[in-house]
Formats: sequence, C-alpha cells, structure tokens
Amino acid sequence: MRESSNPVFRSLPKTQGGYAQFGTGAAAYGTQAVHADPYAVQYPDQRQAGVARPMTIDDVVTKTGITLAVLTASAVVTYVLAMMNPAIALPLVMIGALGGLVMVLIATFGRKQDNPGIVLTYAVLEGLALGGISWVFGQSVEIAGGSAGALITQAVLGTFGVFFGMLVVYKTGAIRVTPKFTRFIVAGLFGVVALMLGNLVLGLFGVGGGEGMGLRAGGPIAIIFSLVCIGLAAFSFLIDFDAADQMIRAGAPEKAAWGVALGLTVTLVWLYIEILRLLSYFQSD
Repeated sequence: MRESSNPVFRSLPKTQGGYAQFGTGAAAYGTQAVHADPYAVQYPDQRQAGVARPMTIDDVVTKTGITLAVLTASAVVTYVLAMMNPAIALPLVMIGALGGLVMVLIATFGRKQDNPGIVLTYAVLEGLALGGISWVFGQSVEIAGGSAGALITQAVLGTFGVFFGMLVVYKTGAIRVTPKFTRFIVAGLFGVVALMLGNLVLGLFGVGGGEGMGLRAGGPIAIIFSLVCIGLAAFSFLIDFDAADQMIRAGAPEKAAWGVALGLTVTLVWLYIEILRLLSYFQSD
C-alpha cells in the first residue's frame, strides 16, 4: 500500500495490490473489485443498487479534460480582463488562490473529491489565479523587452511536456513507485513548503531587502529552487498515476474519476506556475 504525495489522493480510500500499468488495469477491475473494494464502504447504496459502474481510464481522461478546459477558459477570461484593467489582476489572483485552496481543503478533509461541483469550482477559481499570475509575469517580461505571449506559450508547452514525459516514464516502468520513493517525494514537498514559508516570513520582516532568502528573487538561488520545485512536481505525477491505477484496480465507481482529475490538476497548476516563474527569470534579464 502506498500513499500519494498529493493531498487530494492521500485522503482517498486506500487500496490494496501491487503495481499496474496506467490505463491497462481497467480490464481486470471486475474480478479484483470482488476481493478488494474499499469504495463499497464509501458508496454502499450505489453498489447494492448496482448503479455505480467501475471507473476506467477513459473516465479519468474525460473528467481531467473537462476540468482543465474550465480552468483554461477561466484563465483566458481573467487574462483579458487584466489587460483591460491592470488594477484587478492582483485581487483576482488572491481571490482565485485562496478560493482554490478552500476548495481543495473541502474536497480533501470533507472527502468530497468526487463531487464535480467542487472540482469545477476549484477549476474556475484556480483559473482566476493562473490568468492573473500569467499577466503579472508577462508584464515583467515585456518591460524587459521580451514577449508575454512567448513566455506563456513556453510555460504551457513545458508543463504538458513534463506531464506526458512522466506518463511515458510510468508506463515503461523506468521508475517504480515504491514506498521509499514516495517517502522521499513527500519529504521533499514538506521541505519546499517550509522553505517557502520561511522565505515569506523573512521577507515580511525586511530580511534581504524584502526578498528573504532570495528564493524568488530571480538570482541563482531562485533558479535552483524553481528547478527543485519542478523536479518534485514532475516526480509527483508518478505517484499520482500509481494512485489512480490502484483505484481502477480496486473497482472504484465512475464518479471517483473527478477526484483523480482534481489531484492531477493541482499538480499541473503547481508545475505551470514554477515553469512560468523560471522562464521569467531568464527572459527578464
């Protein structure tokens, strides 16, 4: 049994079993669900009534696609609004970031990851944050003589390039998701969060001219820190894929695909922001 580094996946019912190939475990979900089906406890009425069908990889792809489409539409609208009225960019970022965090907390601790309303609300709110953040970084690059459009395009391509690259790594078994690997990634995530918080506190007290430890100042330390964050986000995908695989093998109901979509989207959002930030360092020089 393994736990994901993604908080959304970590709060999902745990499954038994070994490794599966992402997207191929669905063929055997029927017989395995008889022996290990933790979702039968979470959704007893649906299972007894024979309503809920088991989740497949197609469900995961569809729900993730819908979630990303809503997030993208929200981000594009926010970006356009920020272009028309720059003063609303940062407020929208704050509203989107805090609102998205609240949705993730509700989904995680309230065990409502399979609620499409919560997942899509998160997508809309996070779209506000991403649209505003993209505009802010784009403006800093344009001031330095760069192109905001090129920056954002590169960040999007880089994000999905990493995502599909890690999917290939997972499918080929080049890196196996073991408990030791998971503990290493989780420890790295806690370390990164601690450094971010420490940097924020030091910055608020004026240390380093308000830049704290310089983790976001654009210098060599900031570049290294962003690369570490990108690496952790990339390897987190492997654990997310494995968690989704185990759910398919256990015969989780179709609606659980919304939880998988939420977990993957959370990681994608973090990865995009870090790649966008890293690219802005180089293009603002």
